[in-house]
Amino acid sequence: MNAQGKVFKYGDNVDTDVIIPARYLNSSDPKDLAAHCMEDIDADFVKNVKAGDIIVADKNFGCGSSREHAPISIKTAGISCVIAKSFARIFYRNSINTGLPILECEDAADDISAKDEISVNFDTGVITNITKNKTYQALPFPDFIKEIIAADGLINQVKTAF
Repeated sequence: MNAQGKVFKYGDNVDTDVIIPARYLNSSDPKDLAAHCMEDIDADFVKNVKAGDIIVADKNFGCGSSREHAPISIKTAGISCVIAKSFARIFYRNSINTGLPILECEDAADDISAKDEISVNFDTGVITNITKNKTYQALPFPDFIKEIIAADGLINQVKTAF
């Protein structure tokens, strides 16, 4: 499993109300949610994001309300992976449950810049900054998380198990 794309870079404490503003939570349609992803912090995000792109952020990404709408909107917008120094715990679990790969890597978050082209190998945890010709090491996913992500989320993984 791999991801490769252009970086959208954000700072500390990007909360779920910024990822998907509460005013749009009257819809549970992933495409409707994705249409408003990040709009309060980056008005051009939806216009510029391409399938496979990657978000890189600093500390406590996904803090705030414990809604699964946030990782769903990010994933449906086209983001293939989120890398941060740290994640809010409930966002971390909601991301895995919805099949959005996320990795914690402080060195990568410090060094990678907006618009850098990077690739991620989920099997090894190696993050490669193609633009800067540098690599960073995150912890690779354990097998059970790889299975959830490969199935496109926990519900799909459970359905295929039975």
